[in-house]
Amino acid sequence: MSQQTVEKGYFGQFGGSFVPEDLQKVLDILEENFEKFKNDPEFNEELRYYLREYVGRENPLTYAKNLTEALGGAKVYLKREDLNHTGAHKINNAIGQILLAKRMGATRIIAETGAGQHGVATATACAMFGMDCTIYMGKHDTERQALNVFRMELLGAKVVPVEQGQGRLKDAVNAALADYVENYQNTFYLLGSAVGPHPYPTIVKHFQSVISEESKKQILEKEGKLPTAVIACAGGGSNAIGAFAHYIEEPNVRLIGVEPEEAPTLTKGVPAIIHGFKCLTLLDENNEPMPTYSIAAGLDYPGIGPEHSYLKETGRAEYVTVSGKEALEAFQQLSKLEGIIPALESSHAVAYAMKLAPQLSKEDIVIVNLSGRGDKDVEQVFEMLKK
Repeated sequence: MSQQTVEKGYFGQFGGSFVPEDLQKVLDILEENFEKFKNDPEFNEELRYYLREYVGRENPLTYAKNLTEALGGAKVYLKREDLNHTGAHKINNAIGQILLAKRMGATRIIAETGAGQHGVATATACAMFGMDCTIYMGKHDTERQALNVFRMELLGAKVVPVEQGQGRLKDAVNAALADYVENYQNTFYLLGSAVGPHPYPTIVKHFQSVISEESKKQILEKEGKLPTAVIACAGGGSNAIGAFAHYIEEPNVRLIGVEPEEAPTLTKGVPAIIHGFKCLTLLDENNEPMPTYSIAAGLDYPGIGPEHSYLKETGRAEYVTVSGKEALEAFQQLSKLEGIIPALESSHAVAYAMKLAPQLSKEDIVIVNLSGRGDKDVEQVFEMLKK
């Protein structure tokens, strides 16, 4: 992939920026500032400070001994994003973007959220840096993630339930973009996933790539070789692109994104424009983004990051699906075997690792990106299992 395509915000045919002129001007200013600060030593020193002292990085790459023995195949390692402050990978990007917002002179932060983890991470970062914070969340998601709504409000954020459309993540993104265009003079849109018009997918990947930067170093220290496969769940695609980033140029490492069977964007999607960028998208018979559903609210998106679309099209990464039932089983297995309760999103990746590891030899190594912890899902799972 030539540098030029990336600079224009394209990954093959995917990506780009298909937005009204007034929003494009705002995005150009954002891109200019990102390019200016991403290699700035002072910026990176501050970012490293907060990732270390506030987020708690670097987090461990834990050998899942009991799970490995139970599966009887490849060694399974867990990259512990669940141990970050706020309990998921989302905080990596929130801290990075808020430091950028600060340098751009923004006083107000807006964000969208599905499961609420990105909303919580954004609200946390805003509390830390004394920024005004508004979070858009689909009404449906506010109901099934009521505890996360309370957390955001506790942290000082204003949560706006979006009733339009399905009242889910897609609708929250629409509302946030409308706010951004109207208030861009003092507002920074802190986008949580590797989606949206350029430069967002590139910005999010940049701040999430710390995941694979660490795991690559850690696995070489522990095993003296690279993993056979890296597995991550894929909804919008931010934890997966972060988990893959430093392995993309390592052709012998399999990159596997795991989607919910109920929202198989990369498995069944077609190239289309959604939210100002081109990606593989699930469309209905009217060529509109299809309603999606997953037991994991964070995987409930009819599109996917443009770079994932490109990795799928070029065959560099594989994308598979697991059912909600399999994810639920993995949620319980990891809890029982390792004493680690994973997020329902991450449980999709664990479920696929449980299928793959037994097919591989004991010499093989699989890294599962444990993108978040399951506290937020325990109540939901309790109700599902009761039924």
